[in-house]
Amino acid sequence: MNFAETVSQISKIIWSPALVVLLIFAGLFFTAGTRFVQVRHFKDMLKSLFAVKAGKGKGISSFEAFCMALSGRIGTGNIVGVATAIAIGGPGSVFWMWLIAFFGAATAFIESTLAQIYKFHHETGFRGGPFSYIEAGLKQKWLGVFFAVSGLVGYGICLVTVQANGLGTSMSNAFGVPPVYAGIGLAIVLGIVIFGGVKSISRVSSVVTPFMALGYIIVALIVICCNLEAVPGVFKQIFQGAFGAGAIGGGALGTTIMMGVKRGIFSNEAGQGSGAIVSASADVSHPVRQGFAQSFSVYVDTLFVCTATALMILIAAPQDMGNNFAGYTQAAVDTVFPGFGSQFVSIAMVFFVYTTIMAYYFYSESSLIYLMRKRQGSRLEKALVLFLRVFLLAAAVIGTIYESTVTWDLGDIAVGIQAWVNVIALLLLSKQGFKALRDYEQGR
Repeated sequence: MNFAETVSQISKIIWSPALVVLLIFAGLFFTAGTRFVQVRHFKDMLKSLFAVKAGKGKGISSFEAFCMALSGRIGTGNIVGVATAIAIGGPGSVFWMWLIAFFGAATAFIESTLAQIYKFHHETGFRGGPFSYIEAGLKQKWLGVFFAVSGLVGYGICLVTVQANGLGTSMSNAFGVPPVYAGIGLAIVLGIVIFGGVKSISRVSSVVTPFMALGYIIVALIVICCNLEAVPGVFKQIFQGAFGAGAIGGGALGTTIMMGVKRGIFSNEAGQGSGAIVSASADVSHPVRQGFAQSFSVYVDTLFVCTATALMILIAAPQDMGNNFAGYTQAAVDTVFPGFGSQFVSIAMVFFVYTTIMAYYFYSESSLIYLMRKRQGSRLEKALVLFLRVFLLAAAVIGTIYESTVTWDLGDIAVGIQAWVNVIALLLLSKQGFKALRDYEQGR
């Protein structure tokens, strides 16, 4: 068995039907426990984005945390991942992406609220995440350390290569740029920001992320509006395919559900714990406020951006492009903007990947800071942070070279491990999240 086959087998073991069931169960459980917080408090979600800082320390604003988390969520999963789900699982996989996003919004609420409750101070600002509430809430330090180490490896290496690979492929498709050159350029512009620290990352994210998401959705809406007569048929395909009919290549119902859930969780990251890492850094007046903000980011990522991609592909893209998953979206845009679609999607991919890897760096740095928290500000901590920055930039270059199937499998392994540990911890600590919500509602 070669390396690619080994990686694929490990991914299948981690992403067994048991994990899919766990994620769906957790979303249902948190939705019931919060009495549909993602619906009842929709207005609070919008208000929380613009809440002023509480002034308790060096933390970033709620909006900056929202944009950083959204930048981590909006990446190649919104273009390449959606195309992969449709190509393998059929149109019905889109329905399961929607479902996991809706219930995942409640999961995102709980994990981000817990992150605020159990955050800790660092000289660079507030820090925390699953590793903090696992150690402080569950009293399981070893498991918190395990999560931080897996996050350091997953975000610092595996997921970076996945994002970079998507960028390399799209740049090669559109401009004929050798993938390795695209990787070098990406590493240079990334280095300028991440060497500036958390403040630099949050400022860039708060400007670039809303701009890129809005621009992408506008172009998608133009493509959809130019093919309005096909929209009803596409939605019929999605709902019929969700229960086993019409998967491309004859995909079975299990494949449809698995691809929808996998690509949904990869894109919106609800339950994975990454949003909680960013949420811990926000300076808010009540833990629940950051929970609201992160719930909304799940909606933006999946219900808006992923849906825009899915509709473009199902309406306008040819269905015979093989494993050129980025090409599906590019071909769809080309039907309305001949000669421009490939370039537009490639440029969008540059922005998506750029901001996502910035977020991944923050996740991995926070994991490292947690592991080194007893030696805060030491030379060793600073040296390790420097090494992480250099290593992550190298991973971005290397990621553009490797085959996409292998990098996606590596990314799935990292996401799956994070999800297993984090969701179980969230279920065990759910009472704390429910209590915080009641406290907020009683104090309004």
